[in-house]
Amino acid sequence: MKLILSEDRAKSFNPGAYKRSDIRVTVQPMAEIGRFLPQGAVHQGMAVHGPAMEGESLDDLMEAGAGRERDVILMLDQVTDPQNIGAIFRSAAAFGVTGMVMQDRHSPPIQGVLAKTAVGAADMVPFARVTNLSRALETLAENGYVSVGLAGEGESNLHELLGAQGWGDSLRKLVLVLGAEGEGIRRLVAEHCDHLARIPMPGGFESLNVSHAASISLYEALGRR
Repeated sequence: MKLILSEDRAKSFNPGAYKRSDIRVTVQPMAEIGRFLPQGAVHQGMAVHGPAMEGESLDDLMEAGAGRERDVILMLDQVTDPQNIGAIFRSAAAFGVTGMVMQDRHSPPIQGVLAKTAVGAADMVPFARVTNLSRALETLAENGYVSVGLAGEGESNLHELLGAQGWGDSLRKLVLVLGAEGEGIRRLVAEHCDHLARIPMPGGFESLNVSHAASISLYEALGRR
């Protein structure tokens, strides 16, 4: 692991404060440190270059949910904006989801703006990257999960589906699927969902930011309980 410090930071650096013994320290001018960081990243004269967060397997997520009273997995279908994903990580941590599933080819790395927006939640919420979301939904279904895709054209009202008029507290394993803004959930992914549900918006506005939709969905699934 490489630790990059400004000249001022290096003066107060205490190697004994770090448990890791493999830290290599490099001193760089303050203005040069930003060149090592992703666009939009903010530093105060200190940066760490370490291995990228690889995530876990789908099997690991399912195993983690085995002992939970309500096991909720959040799936993102080609949501690519790092600020939105970072905000979703925060909501996922706040509501205590089991984990998140993203597609490996169409989701940004867990670093830079995404990690900054998540404010530590990316280290708290387990996530898995999969090649094919439709196959992942099939695997989850085989293991007892019910999947609900969020779509404006959904026949069900999410509040009624998850609330007292629907499953209430009887549903233990749930997958909430959210698509990218504009395009929404792709057709094949939607076809693999058990239900398509909409968030009722009596004000007449047609859609919500995906991170806001995630927060509302997680409140319906977990917050009311």
